[in-house]
Amino acid sequence: MRILLTNDDGVQAAGLHAARRALAHVGEVFVVAPERPRSAVGHSITLHKPLRLTPVALPDGAEGYACNGTPADCVALGYEVVMGGRCDLVVSGINAGANLGWDVVYSGTVAGAREGAVIGIPSLAVSLCLPENVPAGTVSFEPIAAFIGQVATRIQQHRLPPHVLLNINIPYRPDASELPIAITRQGRREYVNRIAVREDPYGRPYYWLGGSVRPEEPEPGSDVYAVQHGAISITPIHLDMTAYSLMETLQSWNWEPFRVEGATP
Repeated sequence: MRILLTNDDGVQAAGLHAARRALAHVGEVFVVAPERPRSAVGHSITLHKPLRLTPVALPDGAEGYACNGTPADCVALGYEVVMGGRCDLVVSGINAGANLGWDVVYSGTVAGAREGAVIGIPSLAVSLCLPENVPAGTVSFEPIAAFIGQVATRIQQHRLPPHVLLNINIPYRPDASELPIAITRQGRREYVNRIAVREDPYGRPYYWLGGSVRPEEPEPGSDVYAVQHGAISITPIHLDMTAYSLMETLQSWNWEPFRVEGATP
């Protein structure tokens, strides 16, 4: 397999390096990742400035590229420029933190995989659900990285439908000898107290976006529920965001042709 690996934590992130070592047992890995952390950038692409690819040496001596763009930029450039349009799998991660429920709207990790799905390449987003009180620098990603290799092998055997990605969230259970696997749907994960108002030394207000997850009981069958109960969550996500259940209701609103004022009959 020819595998494109990216993330949103930056090219020097430990989770990326662990994923590369695990995937090297499955195929040829090409690393193209942001030069700095780009968390929560969503599926943004860069149109207003030049994009650059800078060769970098990874800690184990492997070579990769740092990009001054977003995770989606990294996948586009990795596929077209670095890999010459020949890619069998896109992997984004391992992210240091969860990407559950509505997080997928903001997540740069998921966006990297989603860009692969846009191109038509089977894609994975992988996140380790670290609690807030566990610094990423104290965690070994190696044990869970092996799971990515297993998923990659299964995709090679069974394939994915076109324009679909798998969003994988792994619970942080450092003492667990075994983690069950749950195939899940996207759950609800809402943030509250999102805007903190502060004041600079000159008395001018400024604002810090963040917030905390609203405490609520997750629905069984959701990704949030699975991780909360100690299971690896695998959620298939497609690009079609149409709310099909609402289409018939909208049709019942008695639409009439819109008359454009001043138009020539």
